[in-house]
This record gives sequence, structure tokens and C-alpha cells, in this order.
Amino acid sequence: MKMKLSPALFCSLFLLGCAVSKEKTPEWKPLFNGKDLSGWTAKIYPYEVGNNFANTFRVKDGVIQVNYDGYGEKYEDRFGHLYYDIPYSHYHLKLEYRFYGDLYPGAPDYTIRNSGVMFHSQDPRTMPANQDWPISVEMQFLGGLGDGKPRPTGNMCSPGTHIYYNNELLTTHCINSTSKTYHGDQWVKAELIVLGDSLVHHIIEGDTVLTYSKPHIGGPIVNNYDPRIKIDGTALKRGFIALQSEGQPVEFKNIYLKDLSKKNK
Repeated sequence: MKMKLSPALFCSLFLLGCAVSKEKTPEWKPLFNGKDLSGWTAKIYPYEVGNNFANTFRVKDGVIQVNYDGYGEKYEDRFGHLYYDIPYSHYHLKLEYRFYGDLYPGAPDYTIRNSGVMFHSQDPRTMPANQDWPISVEMQFLGGLGDGKPRPTGNMCSPGTHIYYNNELLTTHCINSTSKTYHGDQWVKAELIVLGDSLVHHIIEGDTVLTYSKPHIGGPIVNNYDPRIKIDGTALKRGFIALQSEGQPVEFKNIYLKDLSKKNK
């Protein structure tokens, strides 16, 4: 004997089933409010955390600007990073960046039209004042130099860390992506998909340009760190996100994050 459901009961059961089975879709969260640096903390070598030396990181016309007009005659290797105050493990980050102006006098030659976003970074409050780079992985941004030579962006660099590339341990500091070269002062859209200590994807202008896995602590480049923090071999499952300053003026805008962790599904 078949039971016949009334239209009203059928609809109710259908909607209840949808409510139970449907997972919550992660939403994009703005990390930058377009007005000030609320929720962000600067750490600039060789100063204590929280010292935004010479107003290096500032908000102008709705963008985060990296500017060195208060540095005096020379840059003096005052590498800096602006950290978002909440660490994440699984997420999709998107932002836009553009280079402008000239490399500041005294900055290393390799930093011309060079910046990036650090992720899975150590807490800046665990960094001694004279630690130059955070233990982290970097999605490196490069701009064309107008010399006709390719200079891809969305690369990977690894201060104090290692990754696996093509299923093999990679101990070199940086590897190039497959992106094209972006010249001039144009805005470039970059995305980063980080899945804990498993997969990482770099995306430039909608194209996946680099994929690798198993980020973990290890290797050189970072100096004057606290040895209690740099424990080689430790998997990087979560960490802080930071925007970089290293002598080249750069701007960032439209910074959004979608939390992909299980607690938000």
C-alpha cells in the first residue's frame, strides 16, 4: 500500500531535507576596510613588532600603500611585513597589487619591482627585533623590467621553509611560475589557495600558474630567529598572512579571504 503525501507535507519534508544536507557555503571576508590598517600589525627590521617605521604601510585613496619617503638617504635593508592579525589554515585569498615609482636608493637590486604576500607565517610577536624575514612561504610578485626578458609573477619563495614540488623535496629558495610577464604600473589580480600542509595553488589573472605541497619549516635565508620557533621538519598547517615591503613602492587593494576550514563548512 502506497502512502500518498499531501503537497504541503511533501514540500515541508523536501525543505527539511535540503536544510539538513546542504553545507554552509563559505563567504568572502574583506581583510582590508579601505580606510585604515585596523586588524593589521607591522613588523619592520630591525624594529620591534608594532613599529610601522616612517609610516611605511599606509592607506591612501582606498589602497594599502608601501612607501619609503621617510627612510632618509638609504633603505638600509629595512625589510618589512604587514600582518593580518588572525591566522588561517585552509583558505582562498584574493587581492590586487601594482608596482609604482622607483626602487628606493640602497635597496638590493633583486628587489626592483619585487614584493609578495607571505603565508603560513610565524606570529610576528615571536620575531626578535633584528630578525629580517619571517619563517613563512611567499607568493612572490614580480614586475617586468622593460628589457624584453620574461619575468613571471606568482612565484614561490621559502624563507626558513621547504616545500614539495612535483612530489619531490625542493630546497632551492625560489621557483618560477608559468605566468606571463606584467609590465608597467597595471593592477594584477592574484589568488592563493592554501589547504593546510597539503596543497597550495598560485593563481594569476584566473590562471593557475604554480602548484606544490607539504610546506614545512627548514632551510636558510631567515636570520636572527628564535631557535625555539624554527624547528626544522615541522609541518606548516596554519599561520599568518602578510604583505611585503622590501624597497620597491607597491600598492594592494581588494583583499578578501574565504575560510575553507572544516569549522566553516
